[in-house]
Amino acid sequence: MALTHRASNLLKPISTAISCTPSLHRPFSSDTTTITVETSAPFTAHQCDPPSRSVDTSPKELLSFFHDMALMRRMEIAADSLYKSKLIRGFCHLYDGQEAVSAGMEAAITKKDCIITAYRDHCIYLGRGGTLLETFSELMGRRGGCSKGKGGSMHFYKKEAGFYGGHGIVGAQIPLGIGLAFAQKYSKEEHVTFAMYGDGAANQGQLFEALNIAALWDLPAILVCENNHYGMGTAEWRAAKSPAYYKRGDYVPGLKVDGMDILAVKQACKFAKEHALKNGPIILEMDTYRYHGHSMSDPGSTYRTRDEISGVRQVRDPIERVRKLILSHELATEKELKDTEKAVRKEVDEAIAQAKESQMPDPSDLFTNVYVKGFGVEACGADRKEVKAVLP
Repeated sequence: MALTHRASNLLKPISTAISCTPSLHRPFSSDTTTITVETSAPFTAHQCDPPSRSVDTSPKELLSFFHDMALMRRMEIAADSLYKSKLIRGFCHLYDGQEAVSAGMEAAITKKDCIITAYRDHCIYLGRGGTLLETFSELMGRRGGCSKGKGGSMHFYKKEAGFYGGHGIVGAQIPLGIGLAFAQKYSKEEHVTFAMYGDGAANQGQLFEALNIAALWDLPAILVCENNHYGMGTAEWRAAKSPAYYKRGDYVPGLKVDGMDILAVKQACKFAKEHALKNGPIILEMDTYRYHGHSMSDPGSTYRTRDEISGVRQVRDPIERVRKLILSHELATEKELKDTEKAVRKEVDEAIAQAKESQMPDPSDLFTNVYVKGFGVEACGADRKEVKAVLP
């Protein structure tokens, strides 16, 4: 099946220029020698000068990128199988294909910087320091999950690492993210908030209202549009008159980034953080792609061709790009990388086995974490007999 002209634009060829000194074979995981890599595509800027395409990295970082993205990919593939086995219920939105956005962002920031996102949140939680056991436990509704089994796929959370969730309402997390940025400025912190959303949510009115306040008050907010080119089965060109999401702020600077290039994401996020701390909000449009459907009920192949999906995999896959960099510089052998992938698979399988042993929440847990202490049902004036009739 032939690709459409629009679809073929997703398959931009890789042209990566690299300089490395020295060019000796390096240890598999500890070498921090500087390697300078040119991003696969130039940044496209709106009302700002784009960052340099030359990005500094190291063998250690590249090997770490490979491991982390391979782990994310395997985790999501396993979640797909668990859902089909009915061990995961409810909604479930997978992130495979978009791993470079999460991993590249983490390489440029600290855990003091905040991240808030929509419902495609598993990999972002993992990038914030969450564990596989917590992830699979939450997905399967177990007490050992990051939200004690009560949130499920869409409501991962890790406040101590600056991760304020997974949110199920399209676009609702954006004003919350601006609120986090306000708190950071109010507290005179030198940190920023990344408020993430998809191209489907980019047309939400609350985005523009929140952005207006962020710009008025020069808040350290970075709005990250993960443009995977399809909303809930709807192509961006059918939903947006202007799909140049990095320009949507008009009065706010923006940057379009190849979101399948982890080093480009790292460079863009570093640039955006420096800008936001000094000048206020900025928009990053990450040009990325999801391999699975929108959610588990979406086969993902009715509104796009299978050729398009396989074409993106062949030309732009973020893990394969890093693999090629590692092999071209002899930072590891093909066998070592395959061994890493085998180890990742084993790690995921072991976490699933442990998560299956985690207890299910007790029915009484329904009544916990509902009110702030001091604002329970009795504080609201409820009759004690009514309370006892409800509580176990």
